[in-house]
Amino acid sequence: MSETGKPISRIDGRLKVTGKATYAAEFNQPGMVYAFPVRATIAKGTIASIDDVTAKKEPGVIAVISYKNAMKLKPLDMQAQMKAGAAFLGETLPPLQDNKVHYIGQFIAVVVAETYEQARAAAYKLKVRYTQDKAATDLTAALPHATKPKVFMGEDAQVNEGKTATPLAAAAHRISQTYSTPAEHHHPMEPHATVAVWNSTDKLTLYDATQGVGMTSAIAAYFLGLSPENVQVIAPFVGGGFGSKGLWLHTLLVAMAAKATGKPVKLALTRQMMQTNVGHRAATIQHVAIGTDSAGKLSALRHHTDTYTNLTNFFEPSGKQSLVLYKAPLREVTYNVTKLNRGTPTFMRAPGETPGTFALESAIDEMAYKLKMDPVEFRIANHTGSDPMKGHAFSTDFLIDCYTRGAERFGWSNRSMEPRQKRNGKYLVGYGMATATYPGGRSAASVKVVMNTQGDVTVMTASIDIGTGTYTVLAQTVADSLGVPVDRIQVKIGDSSLPAAPLAGGSQTTASIHPAAMEACVMLRKELASLAIADPSSRLHGRNPEEISYSNGKLFVKGDEKTADSYTDIITRTKRNEIEACATTQPVSGAGLTIPGALCTPQTTPAEQNSDIKQYAFHSFGAQFAEVWVDEDFGTIRVTRFTSVQDVGRIMNEKTARSQIIGGVIFGIGAALMEATEYDKRWGNPVMRTLADYHVPVNLDVPPIDVHFIGKPDPHISPIGARGIGEIGITGVSAAIANAVFNATGKRLRDLPLTPDKLV
Repeated sequence: MSETGKPISRIDGRLKVTGKATYAAEFNQPGMVYAFPVRATIAKGTIASIDDVTAKKEPGVIAVISYKNAMKLKPLDMQAQMKAGAAFLGETLPPLQDNKVHYIGQFIAVVVAETYEQARAAAYKLKVRYTQDKAATDLTAALPHATKPKVFMGEDAQVNEGKTATPLAAAAHRISQTYSTPAEHHHPMEPHATVAVWNSTDKLTLYDATQGVGMTSAIAAYFLGLSPENVQVIAPFVGGGFGSKGLWLHTLLVAMAAKATGKPVKLALTRQMMQTNVGHRAATIQHVAIGTDSAGKLSALRHHTDTYTNLTNFFEPSGKQSLVLYKAPLREVTYNVTKLNRGTPTFMRAPGETPGTFALESAIDEMAYKLKMDPVEFRIANHTGSDPMKGHAFSTDFLIDCYTRGAERFGWSNRSMEPRQKRNGKYLVGYGMATATYPGGRSAASVKVVMNTQGDVTVMTASIDIGTGTYTVLAQTVADSLGVPVDRIQVKIGDSSLPAAPLAGGSQTTASIHPAAMEACVMLRKELASLAIADPSSRLHGRNPEEISYSNGKLFVKGDEKTADSYTDIITRTKRNEIEACATTQPVSGAGLTIPGALCTPQTTPAEQNSDIKQYAFHSFGAQFAEVWVDEDFGTIRVTRFTSVQDVGRIMNEKTARSQIIGGVIFGIGAALMEATEYDKRWGNPVMRTLADYHVPVNLDVPPIDVHFIGKPDPHISPIGARGIGEIGITGVSAAIANAVFNATGKRLRDLPLTPDKLV
């Protein structure tokens, strides 16, 4: 693979830096009008009345839509939704269908006007009266009403409940601590936005900021009662998502407004709405207990999480990594989940593993210190090369390599076991590390490849680039699979009318679409070879297909590159303008999620590959190393160096992959040191309003980040051998920083974020 792995710059980079990349809110339409939602001001209750008389008299107002006059949507029906591919929702609350209020900020009406300013001004003139009920707004206060869910995403949620009590009590060494993480919000730079255009009474186009055009299309088609092929969703560029885009039903709100007014309608959420209406990571209280024998070998591991939910079956699965890491004879992972009247929690970058690795990896560090063992050596001593729950070997196992290479690159040998031994002037200096992990998933996907008589290639799939480099890496795969230069390849994605692909989430895009792209290229080459073999004018006429190879835009006889025929000549002689191939590859490993409406004939997968999921567990692993400087007077913490070593299979593009890990580490620095959404416990509203008070890292907060990849292909996940990168980079980061703070100061911080007040 000559192009795969190269640090090629993004082929869409020029469009982005010149402002020519078109995002959802920029698809302006002739005659377009603007929608602005009205949000509930109570956390729980019912709407007693809505007085819209004044609002309707405001300049430019076209319509005011509420539960009183909104079009009726198809009701929730899980079986019907699953059949339609519309079961994966952010919250089970189709907009404006009744007068119930479930959280502050819930959309209860929408004003449509000729300009955005007019719609927004009129929205504040709506007079709403409520009948208010007592709301649950605080996690700790609501825990007595918590329940124990039986399943999470099809897996048992309560694992070995109560079974670790005896071995923990009998352990030679044990720790038991409580760790907490706050509510956090995604806050991608691009706000959520939708433009809805009804092309006819039953055909709809949505320009939407979504992580999955196929998923958004299926959801809209189901609730609006349309044929799936009549809803086209377009999202060629998405300015970040982190799990927040594509599952939410404000897109229906825009479609309803467009239907009611007979005009194209644009809705762009404000930063305040992004804190109530498009999900967040729920706060957690995690209790971790670890027992070892006298030699430091784990005997039992318990990880319990208290958290909350609302209008969804999703909850923060903080025990996921505790079912995968380390060789413990017995492990217990359990959850208590209560309901709060807050905006609905949802998936956020590495859901579960991000807060979960903070708790587990902090506890592992605490145990290592109790045993007076080096934290790296303690982890190596308790390493497992197989899935502890399923007993399957991991598809690749290079975690120990991550530990050892990371320690060498970071200079871990200079670390003192005892805290407060390193100093730089007024700063205490500490080293900390933690394990990173995330599942390796793959879904079914379809890709079409088209080649014209000039030798230009177009590759098409309904995948999404949320800033990860999909355009570039897909071009590299096709370049290698056809033997043509990257600059001759055009990539078309982000359109639900293209061959179907899974959403850009769960770190599965690369592992899913690239095998399909490779197979489509194989099919295209085979057809070109067949045409050449059958053509008396070709130098390959009559040759055996098995003796034909390819490179540099041509087919040739193996060992004799002069006996060749170019792609362009083969296509030209057929009197055709282009030749195409389309392939759907079914997952043979990983999560195996399916996609609705694949447009290509499925490629038959060899039976021996399908057996891989029965023989192997698919996970990526890594090691995170942090150096911190702590101001002893003020308690401020600065991360001054960071090393991240990752085993994620084959690296498809060194530059974009490194960028993904850097982004994840920065995300983790934010979670460790500053990110938290505070809620007013009286009313249930988030008190953060903008990025001025929801703090995220800026340039001065980000240290030099050394990224290194093991780079060995995973032979079992797919012929490509690559696993996802987007989420593993954040896992373990906050624990590595917290462990470094302990090494610097001797004080153990167990509650995120690690703010100065917790040190001083």
